[in-house]
Amino acid sequence: MTHSYAWLILIAAGILEIIWAVSMKASDGFTRWHFTALTIAAAWSSFLLLGISLKALPVGTAYAAWTGIGAVGTAILGMAIFHEPATFARLGFIALIVGGILGLKFTSSH
Repeated sequence: MTHSYAWLILIAAGILEIIWAVSMKASDGFTRWHFTALTIAAAWSSFLLLGISLKALPVGTAYAAWTGIGAVGTAILGMAIFHEPATFARLGFIALIVGGILGLKFTSSH
């Protein structure tokens, strides 16, 4: 597996992490079965893709990027869907996470 392909798989895993986190919120404490099922399926798929990406990426880099992608996407969707606060400080810290993810990508070994 190439380094670039591993990063694509990792990005897909991060997107699935966003899906499971948001669907968990929408499940209302796992009382809405369709969101509960989506949470379980997306979480399982996210872990699977993370594991596959680890064939070519360092574990520290991959795990930090995976959680960062999930954190950024979930925070943004939380603001957009669930009307969570979108303060200047919060957006600034989200930007710092994005910078960290990009830094890890561009400094990870090939």
